[in-house]
Amino acid sequence: MERNEYNERSRRDDPRGRNAAEEGRGRRERAVLIAVVRDGQSPRQSEEYLDELEFLAETADIETVRRFTQRMAQPSARIYVGPGKLEEIAAYCKEEEIDVAVFDDELSPSQTRNVERALPCRVLDRTRLILDIFMSRARTAYAKTQVQLANYEYMLPRLAGMWTHLERQRGGTGTRGGAGEREIETDRRIVRMRIAKLKEELQRIDRQMAVQRSNRGALVRVALVGYTNVGKSTLMNLVSKSDVFAENKLFATLDTTVRKVVFDNLPFLLSDTVGFIRKLPTELIESFKSTLDEVREADLLIHVVDISHPQFEDQIAVVRQTLREIGAGDKPVYMVFNKIDAYTYIKKEADDLTPATRENLSLDDLKRSWMARTESPCIFLSARERINIDRFRSDLYGMVREIHAGRYPFNNFLY
Repeated sequence: MERNEYNERSRRDDPRGRNAAEEGRGRRERAVLIAVVRDGQSPRQSEEYLDELEFLAETADIETVRRFTQRMAQPSARIYVGPGKLEEIAAYCKEEEIDVAVFDDELSPSQTRNVERALPCRVLDRTRLILDIFMSRARTAYAKTQVQLANYEYMLPRLAGMWTHLERQRGGTGTRGGAGEREIETDRRIVRMRIAKLKEELQRIDRQMAVQRSNRGALVRVALVGYTNVGKSTLMNLVSKSDVFAENKLFATLDTTVRKVVFDNLPFLLSDTVGFIRKLPTELIESFKSTLDEVREADLLIHVVDISHPQFEDQIAVVRQTLREIGAGDKPVYMVFNKIDAYTYIKKEADDLTPATRENLSLDDLKRSWMARTESPCIFLSARERINIDRFRSDLYGMVREIHAGRYPFNNFLY
């Protein structure tokens, strides 16, 4: 399927419709961001989370106009925010002719329906936004199939009789469902059939990929993992001398790329995988199971971290949690703190007696603290500026050689 045809079908299959986006073609959609600030969450942290949501919107070619936040213990089970806040948002969207309202959490089907009735614009939750990005960035047939499956599984509980384009309503003798079958029931049945077909297709591709992995022999496997947009693809290109697509946008890489790399006559396989993110939709984790098999079957994980990001420690925690969820939490890890060229900090004045915070730590301070507290070997470098790359290659060579020596103890003389 050609990419343009796939994107057109994705817009057509969205239950909220993409006609609004098509009508606004020629100008970017304008959006407001909406988030609930939980108890115990600092204002700075909430702003960082909204920065990430805005970056997601930017990746989807949506312009953020304003942010709305409300501090609550938990989001409202009915309308996510409080009634007064929702009225304020609705009034603003109507006055400013806002196209999209983007929520920083996954909305339940009932929340979605209630919010859509209250707002004069299209409603996207975080999961829907990430799925839209994945749809636009899927390149191969495998990635497109994975994203379509995740998309249908997300939409199935949210159908509300809006899918009349899927199949003409039929009734009478000899038709499945019979006369008078409710339209929503027909829609759900069609979606379930498509989900079943996509799962069968993925199982077929999974078997092919399993054979491909088995045909690679017993070479040592190394996988790049990390939060999205931390520089994994750039590092991949640098080490393997390949041309993996790299861009300063979220989820620039969806398909796993595997390259054979040779360091001083020592061959191994290096794979670049899809980036993780906070609140990664469960539908995507399940649909990208085979893609993540490269991580599960790796002998060594290179965990790439954007040291210049203010919340890089939170990102590390998200990646570690996701690795545990996919069954790769016990793998040996090499921590790579990337983008040291972009790291900045606020130097404390000599007469400032307040306790130092994360923003006051210099790069040397961070190096000392992380090297002292992490159990994994680590390195600080810049893939873009090629700072400390020789040390990285040397360390990686030593780790791969050690794994290889344990697997082939009689071949050590070659290296």
